[in-house]
Amino acid sequence: MTSASLSDTSALDALREQAQATVRNLRERKPQLDDDSIDLILRDARSHYAWSDRPVPREMLEAIYEIMAAGPTSMNTCPARIVFVTTDEGKERLAKSLKPKNVAKMQSAPVTAIIAHDLEFWTHLPFLFPHEDRRPMFEGKPAHIEATAFRNGTLQGAYFMIAARALGLDVGAMSGFSNDVVDEEFFAGTTLKSNFLINLGYADESALFQKLPRFAFDDVCSFA
Repeated sequence: MTSASLSDTSALDALREQAQATVRNLRERKPQLDDDSIDLILRDARSHYAWSDRPVPREMLEAIYEIMAAGPTSMNTCPARIVFVTTDEGKERLAKSLKPKNVAKMQSAPVTAIIAHDLEFWTHLPFLFPHEDRRPMFEGKPAHIEATAFRNGTLQGAYFMIAARALGLDVGAMSGFSNDVVDEEFFAGTTLKSNFLINLGYADESALFQKLPRFAFDDVCSFA
């Protein structure tokens, strides 16, 4: 083994030790979230349909992205791409895709995030997954590319929602729209495809109704 490879191995070992220590230290400081924190991000969180006019600054959107980006994806593929629709012109373009009942929900929100995924995510793997070249797993395999991009981009969209709630924002995800229209308006000539929309801001809770039922554990879970 050459001195250069020895140096590389030592550096990798040091990075692994640092990563392991970070996880251990975090678990010691915070073994689990308290009940209020879990309520905020999931248990008592709601999908909102009406919004106050309080703005959402760019800095908060950047903070949400940084949290979202830390979430796991297969082989660190990170296929999600986001367009933040905030201008009147952008909202007019997005409104073309929406079912009529969803237009007001989107237009009243300070921000609507288009959660999309890039079908050329795999070309970035030398940067995202430097351990070995995994591009041959995807090159020339459109069905595998689409499935991987959609699955992991959806995961990242869910991370985005939880991150936004964790930072004090309210969210209202929407699927009542035409993906084809969104793709034509915002992603024409690119390798990006839309997945779903997330309205984002500070909600007007007066529009809420009771929380809908959920299945019990034994209704949907089993052991094998």
